[in-house]
Amino acid sequence: MDNTGVERAQLKMSSLEDLPEAASMLLDAMQQGPVVLFEGPMGAGKTTLIKELCRQLGVQENVSSPTFALVNEYEGETGKLIYHFDFYRISNEREALNIGALEYFESGNICLIEWPSLIPNLLPEHYLLVTLQPDAEGEVRTMTINKV
Repeated sequence: MDNTGVERAQLKMSSLEDLPEAASMLLDAMQQGPVVLFEGPMGAGKTTLIKELCRQLGVQENVSSPTFALVNEYEGETGKLIYHFDFYRISNEREALNIGALEYFESGNICLIEWPSLIPNLLPEHYLLVTLQPDAEGEVRTMTINKV
């Protein structure tokens, strides 16, 4: 826990071989809640991390960015639904409301949300914030998990 009272964990990833550890660390943190926000610049690895996370959750189907559909639905090995959102291309929060974003967020199912900063007024009160930050060369990424 940091000095603001926010629980925090951090991991440096230098290759794709570090993804399973990062996803496992995130799965442990998700015991505290099913809504996970992913922030980071374009190309930071948000979707790649989500693919590994879904693999560890037992998703059998192809996991891809829902950039144009806004949301993809997957089924984990336990039958639990996983919703994957990508709000990069929305022009306003109304678009997220129109697809029922609030109902998804309140469903109790896992919600993995890319570009949540574009829907700040729709976010639930409690969530995990995962920030992926590449270094200047783009070779090492730092994953930070904050419970909010």
